[in-house]
Amino acid sequence: MRANAQAGRKARSRSFRLPERLLALLDERARELGESANRLAEQLIDEGLHTRTHPLIYFREGAAGDRRPALIGTRLYVWQVIDTLRDSDGSIAAAADYLGLNPAQVQACISFYADFRDEVDAYAAQERELARREQERWRREQEVLG
Repeated sequence: MRANAQAGRKARSRSFRLPERLLALLDERARELGESANRLAEQLIDEGLHTRTHPLIYFREGAAGDRRPALIGTRLYVWQVIDTLRDSDGSIAAAADYLGLNPAQVQACISFYADFRDEVDAYAAQERELARREQERWRREQEVLG
């Protein structure tokens, strides 16, 4: 998603010298994923810069197949924590209690969201749309079953 969000932004070329072992790892992983080494390098740099600033956040595969920010030590995406916080009228304690987290974990998601609101909102919208389509498909299947 971040790459899609950045697609409209102007790109610049920058040259890096990397050790041969890193280049070999990058090329190998890009082949495994079926994507270009440049695209993978961009993704890894992007994720690294995000997580360097927000150490309690990591990236994992989302339902749509791309990588999304999640809270370390959980299977919760940042957008899910933010949604729960909103449903809890902004109460960090209530959201933490409901999700089985400590308040510092909820605060970590708030901090990430404050810095990357557009990204997180786009992920949430994609996930909701995917869930809506899956639910609709399930309804059609139930009609077939009678």
